Amino acid sequence: MTNSHHDFSKVANRKKTPAPFSLRLTFEERAKLEEAAKGVPLGAYIRARLIDEDLPKVRRRGTRPVADHAALAKVLAGLGSSRLSSNLNQLAKAVHTGSLPVTPDTESELQQACADISAMRQMLVKALGLESEGP
Repeated sequence: MTNSHHDFSKVANRKKTPAPFSLRLTFEERAKLEEAAKGVPLGAYIRARLIDEDLPKVRRRGTRPVADHAALAKVLAGLGSSRLSSNLNQLAKAVHTGSLPVTPDTESELQQACADISAMRQMLVKALGLESEGP
């Protein structure tokens, strides 16, 4: 039999977390607070205002819905079937080793690849419902 000694006085003297504070609001009061909070959790907003602290930053995920699922699917299918990343890696390697001959055909193919990437970008911008910021 083991002799275990428990010091219950240490357990009894531990600080307990304070009990939550409840606040009842009318629907109008709560709506007004939620509007003022601008996405910050209501408890955090009220606490920051009462104690005069800075508001916590709000992390937002996926606040913009996809505007055109068909266009997005088309772009993703194009990216999936392309060997874009592999080809770019091969081009970079060829440039670094000096083995990429710059012929009119090579230049034309590179320009076409840039145009294709630009078109995919435009489709993504449209599919996500974003405004284009340029080419």
